[in-house]
Amino acid sequence: MNIERTTDPRRGQQLARRAALHAALADPARLQIVDTLNLGDASPSELAEAIGMPSNLLAHHLKVLEREGIVGRTRSEGDRRRSYVHLVPGALADLTAGQVRQVPRVLFVCTANSARSHLATALWRQTSEIPAVSAGTHPAEEIAPGAVESARRHHLELAQRRPQHVDGVRAEGDLVITVCDRAHEELDFPVDVHWSIPDPILAGTPEAFDRALEEIGRRVGNLAPRLSLPTNPIDVAPPATR
Repeated sequence: MNIERTTDPRRGQQLARRAALHAALADPARLQIVDTLNLGDASPSELAEAIGMPSNLLAHHLKVLEREGIVGRTRSEGDRRRSYVHLVPGALADLTAGQVRQVPRVLFVCTANSARSHLATALWRQTSEIPAVSAGTHPAEEIAPGAVESARRHHLELAQRRPQHVDGVRAEGDLVITVCDRAHEELDFPVDVHWSIPDPILAGTPEAFDRALEEIGRRVGNLAPRLSLPTNPIDVAPPATR
């Protein structure tokens, strides 16, 4: 076999980067962390509880993953003492894979149910056959005009409905996804996936809404292939009580 030798420094840098990524992932504990974050963001304490790992050992593994640019952290918009760990977009390319989970419906939750959760539902309906709905912990009077305009710019159809409280929407079997730090920290029932999406209403600019839409779209594209409808579909149960 004739293998062409190259002295291109960029090729060497790419190989070194790939080797560093593989080295960072060459530990079952770190792979477990990555698999958990592949679905959504989590605080260090939530990660430790989810994977059953002491906090000091988790801190060591997170340091390795952060050093290689695989994970990053953002400060909570709710409790400023908390931070959320997330996978850096594109850091792993095709290195991660997950099992397919069967769910009858997806429920997106944010605080006001006026922007992020509505955008997420609309994007989900474009991507997956699994039904999706949205709700809020403190519903606003109407969908934010900025969200409506962002959806229009991206040819996205928003549901024509007023914001709703999560108590009247959540049903048994729902895969609950919070797209808001405050809602994630406030809910007193289990959340399946958390996406730490900055609130575009705070900035109020078209760019802020478009950034939120883009980030939600990336997350939807990552999660949707890993979910499917149940093999034996059942009727959606009535809303669960808290």
